[in-house]
Amino acid sequence: MTVLAPALRDFLDAHIVGVLVTDPRQGHTRPSVVYYVRDGDWLYISTVTTRHKALDVRASGWAALCVMGTERPFPSATFSGAAEIRTSDIGAATAALAQRFMGSEETPEPQTDEALAGVGRVIIAITIERVAAVSFMDG
Repeated sequence: MTVLAPALRDFLDAHIVGVLVTDPRQGHTRPSVVYYVRDGDWLYISTVTTRHKALDVRASGWAALCVMGTERPFPSATFSGAAEIRTSDIGAATAALAQRFMGSEETPEPQTDEALAGVGRVIIAITIERVAAVSFMDG
């Protein structure tokens, strides 16, 4: 069962950046501004395997993404849940993220897992299990 009301799905789809928060399992949580794409109840974020956000997700299995609107009253919500690092079947998600990043009308041709691994690219996949701090919107 999804925790995403239609208004929250629309909100996520209308925006392209958020603040990813990961848990390093020692010390304080780490925030990082990222591009994301939603697929059903999943959020995908592309990163390099050696970045702290990837290392943190490997260690904790958890992440959260806070997304904020760009117009007054600046609606926002935080989406969190179990997270994992994906290294296979990531070409389509990486291409969708590239499309959002570049602001292109067309999705670039997906790269192979081997090509993405060659440059150290992985996908952080967050299962949206909880929605919190919903402000200035219905949902």
